[in-house]
Amino acid sequence: MQSCEISSDSTDDPLSSGLQRNRRPRIVVIGAGLAGLAATKTLLENGFTDVTVLEASDRIGGRVQSVQLGHATLELGATWIHGANGNPVFHLAEDNGLLEETTDEERSVGRISLYAKNGVAHYLTNAGGRIPKDLVEEFSDVYNEVYELTQEFFQSGKPVGAESQNSVGIFTRDVVRQRIRLDPDDSEITKKLKLAMLQQYLKVESCESSSPSMDEVSLSEFGEWTEIPGAHHVIPSGFIKIVELLARDIPERVLQLQKPIRCVHWNRSVRNEIAESEDHNSDHRCQGYPVYVECEDCELIPADHVIVTASLGVLKKSNEVLFSPGLPEDKVMAIEKLGISTTDKIFLEFSEPFWSPECNSIQFVWEDEALLENLTYPEELWYKKICSFDVLYPPERYGYMLSGWICGDEALTMEKYDDETVAETCAELLRKFTGNQNIPKPRRILRSSWGSNPHFRGSYSFTRVGSTGTDVEKLAMPLPYTESTKAPPLQVLFAGEATHRKFYSTTHGALLSGQREAARLIELYQDLYNAETAKPNR
Repeated sequence: MQSCEISSDSTDDPLSSGLQRNRRPRIVVIGAGLAGLAATKTLLENGFTDVTVLEASDRIGGRVQSVQLGHATLELGATWIHGANGNPVFHLAEDNGLLEETTDEERSVGRISLYAKNGVAHYLTNAGGRIPKDLVEEFSDVYNEVYELTQEFFQSGKPVGAESQNSVGIFTRDVVRQRIRLDPDDSEITKKLKLAMLQQYLKVESCESSSPSMDEVSLSEFGEWTEIPGAHHVIPSGFIKIVELLARDIPERVLQLQKPIRCVHWNRSVRNEIAESEDHNSDHRCQGYPVYVECEDCELIPADHVIVTASLGVLKKSNEVLFSPGLPEDKVMAIEKLGISTTDKIFLEFSEPFWSPECNSIQFVWEDEALLENLTYPEELWYKKICSFDVLYPPERYGYMLSGWICGDEALTMEKYDDETVAETCAELLRKFTGNQNIPKPRRILRSSWGSNPHFRGSYSFTRVGSTGTDVEKLAMPLPYTESTKAPPLQVLFAGEATHRKFYSTTHGALLSGQREAARLIELYQDLYNAETAKPNR
């Protein structure tokens, strides 16, 4: 445990001048992802100078991770800017020229993002055949109609029937199956193919939602997630450029990498004698802080306010030990009820394309899964959860590259295997579905591992069955709750994509949540300053 390091006071600091205090407010931000960097940038721009960012890993960006593979920049994490008008990430990219090389084909307007909006998705069966395009389109129309129905329960306050168990997956499967079975124009063979396609669509939907299964996603809350109008944009130079823009004006002294925390001691739970136990001559100004952040290296950092941007996965795993005193019961319940799972990518690079020029993705349809109720697999069959491989576009930028998608427990199983095993398994899967036994093993493989990474423990959040938007708001509520004047306000604040009720799971949700928590502190000190300056002279 180290002694406190208190920066010198400044008489011209607008946040402390006129206040009845002898130091500037000290703020610690935990996490240097989009939320943490956005909060820090906002605070610094508004005159806060005593800000420290603690990042557990050796890099900034959080769940944004752009990696070079040859000449290509690949995204292990966030890939698309979802929507344009009013999206702060889009405007940041647009204003700084990051979208100048984005081609028209990359501005996808579909609900499910692809690397190229042109071209055709090839739906292939495990028998090695391709499902006709017109049949795919027929099924897609039915599925999309039912998808729109899933939005109505929240948006129109439509009551949820008991038979759906308030599950997007169960509702969608039941309604789509009924429509397929009642279609008088389809043969039994065609109906079976469409039923198998339904299972593949639900796998894709699970990857998009980062849920183990759509059966776990709340039907009554599904429609609250809000889509920003406009296309989905790829940043050719890498999404990390957004991170770099946010961090550009943050001084090096503010940011500490490889600085994992052990516990946030709040509400004066750390006594002054503990803070001074290592050094009885430490600065007397160490006294009086309501919060102390205990780091893994045993340093104890005092603060007036701490902004926690840890992922929901980390909070689920470690909230009991990360906070002292423990979090209020209703906040713990919110953490437990909300969902987060793992969505991983598997990039495969080939010397030559084995797919046709018009193919923008390869979708895996297992015909023997048509009537299954539960799409979970034993560990040895983890690869059956891979829903598709997208073709990265344009080839001039990426070469001949595919991006596979897998989610849930099967993604965690994939993370356990070595690159050689995963590459060969994926190649065999592609041979099986294309019917082309001459597909070579990939030249190179790159994949994410968000689930087993202890700093994240998942990709992004979703509203699980049994949770509501109120749980998101409860997660975001600062501590302490009380309005009592005896407890210093806004000691522990919470940001991150899981704390944004309408934009959870997105980069713009993360960024906005960081700005939101910074705004709370700006307002707090603005109000205090105004109160002090409004006092009459005596």
